[in-house]
Amino acid sequence: MSPRHARVLLVSFGVAAAVDLVSLAVGFTPGHLVAKPLLMPLLAAHAVVRGGPRLLVAALLCGWGGDVLLLSDADPAFLVGMASFAAGHVCYLLLFIRPDPPHRPAHVRGPWIGGAYVLALVVTVTLLWPDLPAGLRIPVAGYSLLLTAMAAASTRLGPVAGAGGALFLLSDTLIATGVADWPQLPRPDFWIMLTYAAAQFLLVSGVQGTLGAHSEARAAYGEMRSTTP
Repeated sequence: MSPRHARVLLVSFGVAAAVDLVSLAVGFTPGHLVAKPLLMPLLAAHAVVRGGPRLLVAALLCGWGGDVLLLSDADPAFLVGMASFAAGHVCYLLLFIRPDPPHRPAHVRGPWIGGAYVLALVVTVTLLWPDLPAGLRIPVAGYSLLLTAMAAASTRLGPVAGAGGALFLLSDTLIATGVADWPQLPRPDFWIMLTYAAAQFLLVSGVQGTLGAHSEARAAYGEMRSTTP
């Protein structure tokens, strides 16, 4: 498919995200029920057309599974949805911790980033633990560990993917505070979906930008070698 198809899919994702957010802002539940399940398939299709790696597409489709399951308020659906998102984080993590390929532009990360994420994990889980339902404490703690590892690893691909990982962490933290029955912002689902949709878009953009730069560098290196006597 042509770049035009990729743009159409990305614009369609943006329209679906806008419909979803407006629906949440005004309390129009049918709009949310229709728009939310469209988000990740459209973004995954965009990634496929752009030649994205399979792990990226798998992560997005796992996110779609979680999105659909979390439309239900039932506890089993919440746990299975969390497991689906966890599988997506595993896909992202495997993608982010791959050894740097030759000629990929290096991204400088401060040594404090990993420590900051560890501190955020410990503080968040410690504060949430007493207020979480007993049956969800261990699953939420394990999920939080995996999510934080993914967010920290996303910084290996640069600031765009790193911002996506941080927003994903923020989005799921907002969900966890709701489960713990902490005070919420007005229209909490709006803020959860805003940060989530932005997170997935930035992660896709970061991955594609890094791979694109790598492909260009590899092509330039190959051309240089072919012209060298």
